[in-house]
Amino acid sequence: MKSPTVYPKFYEMLTPQNAALLLIDHQSGIMQGVHDFKPVELKNNVIALASLGKIFNLPTIITASYAQGPNGPIIPEIINMYPDLEVIHRTVINSWGYAPFVAAVEKTGRRKLIMAGVTTDVCLAFPAISAAQAGYDVYAVYDASGSWDVMSQQCAINRMIQAGVKVVNWVAVAAELQKDWTLPTGPQLARLFADHLTFYSMLIASHQAAANAHKKIIEKLPN
Repeated sequence: MKSPTVYPKFYEMLTPQNAALLLIDHQSGIMQGVHDFKPVELKNNVIALASLGKIFNLPTIITASYAQGPNGPIIPEIINMYPDLEVIHRTVINSWGYAPFVAAVEKTGRRKLIMAGVTTDVCLAFPAISAAQAGYDVYAVYDASGSWDVMSQQCAINRMIQAGVKVVNWVAVAAELQKDWTLPTGPQLARLFADHLTFYSMLIASHQAAANAHKKIIEKLPN
């Protein structure tokens, strides 16, 4: 019986040294058409994902259609986070079909690409599939992307998976990059989780309250 073919890229984990972050078309106009996530939820997830690029010092690329068009500019939170990073503007729908964008990716020297885009079925799926075909290991972050409806998202996810793209959420990306809470980026990531995951902020508050109460009890004990 023939042994199954093993593709090493599917087993190698994300690290801050092997990955790049690609933020595609998170523009204020087109994001208003997203309905598979609530607008505030999508924006929260996009900002959290973008923040991972800062925390883990990932090479980050931002691309969009021209701001003068109906899709509007990149949301200001991303621009403010990366004030020195030039947005790669295009008229090409599939960003992987735009040579300057691909050249920017190649310049990073990274083979693992963390991608998110609005919309999921076009802005994300097209370049994710194209990059996978070009030999890159692509992580498509579905909850920092969005579609007109849930069915469109599900069909796009199925299409990407069939092409060998890994579909993940931003928390899974964060955890895979962190690996060990004792690493120097741990406190920053814990703060990010507290800021962008409601349950985690309550978890931290509960833990801190318990720790403070325990400390007070210890202080009252006789020496």
